[in-house]
Order: sequence, then structure tokens, then C-alpha cells
Amino acid sequence: MARLRLAVLLSGSGTTLENLFEKRDAGKLDVDIVAVVSSRADAFGLERAKKRGVPALLIEKKKFKDAETFSKAIFEALAPYQPEMICLAGFMSMLKIPPAYKDRVVNVHPALLPAFGGKGFYGHHVHEAVIEHGCKITGCTVHLVDDQYDQGPIIAQRSVTVEAGDTPDSLAARVQSAEREIFPEVLQMFAEGRIRIDARRVSILPTKM
Repeated sequence: MARLRLAVLLSGSGTTLENLFEKRDAGKLDVDIVAVVSSRADAFGLERAKKRGVPALLIEKKKFKDAETFSKAIFEALAPYQPEMICLAGFMSMLKIPPAYKDRVVNVHPALLPAFGGKGFYGHHVHEAVIEHGCKITGCTVHLVDDQYDQGPIIAQRSVTVEAGDTPDSLAARVQSAEREIFPEVLQMFAEGRIRIDARRVSILPTKM
């Protein structure tokens, strides 16, 4: 089976990237990570990529006037690496998707969308809001990325119980554990050609025998 050519965009420590490397090395993820892009010079994720021999590209958001020019620079930088898909792994900026990459960019969000999504809902802000609202269930969502925050079609979700006495930190730890499992699983489904997209409805086909 051909391996999926994957580019990873990040803004921070790169723990999601490291998880993808580990899943790939364990034979659980049929991808070739062809390039890593960071929007910040101090992102440790760049070092993780270099350690694995993966091209590490710095495209700093602060050097661009708007999301359109920033996004254009990213996709131009990725063009020589010919990624088939792009995943956002803690990428903290708006990304404008060109038509050629429609339905080929995925993200994982730390809540069960459409709840607790949109501008301003990221990281601990999400978990704080979940606790403040008294939610009993939260989780994570893998979704396609469009030109609005957290609005793209949902591919898969995994629930996490909100326990009595949870803090944003304790809840974040369990949600992140779920993210580490579901995100590679979805990427593997893409690699196996098991994802079908019809407007906002995403179907997952059975595993081929």
C-alpha cells in the first residue's frame, strides 16, 4: 500500500508531531511526514522534525500582514514536497485553504464540536469553559479544515467523562490522551482510502480485507 505524504503544521512543542512519528515507527500509521512548518521560531516542534531528518520550515506569522498572505506563503513553501494531506498539530493561526487542498487539511480540536469551538476556544480556554458550564461529557473532534475556525465537516469524535473535581489541567490530560489515539487513527483511514466526503457528511468505510 502506498504511504500517505503528510505535511504537519505546528506552533509549539510538537507533542502531536512526536506522537505521529511514534505511531509511524510502530507500524500503526502508513504515512511519510514530508515536511513540518512552524509559525513560530521558538517552536520545539522544529527540533523534533530535524532530529528525524524531516525538512523543518519556519514561516513566522508575525512577518505577514494578514491570514491570506501568511497562508499563501505556507502552501508555496510546501509545494516542492508534494504533500497529499496536511494536518494541523497545535497550529495556532487561521489558515486559508486554497482550492487544490479542499478536504485535504485536518485538525483535532479538544472538545466535541460544534460545542466549545470557534475563535478564542483553544487549549485551556476550552477546558475551563467545559468545567464552568458543568458539562458531564467532553472529548475531542477530528475535522476537516475550512476558512473558519472549527467549522469544517466532522470526521470522528471521542468522548471523555468530566469527573467531579476536575481542573482544566486534569481534564486536558485525559482529552489529550484521547487525541493521541484518534488523530493517527483518522490519518490511517485516509491512508487506506476509507474516508468519503459528501459536502458536510463524512463517511468511514470498512477496513478492506
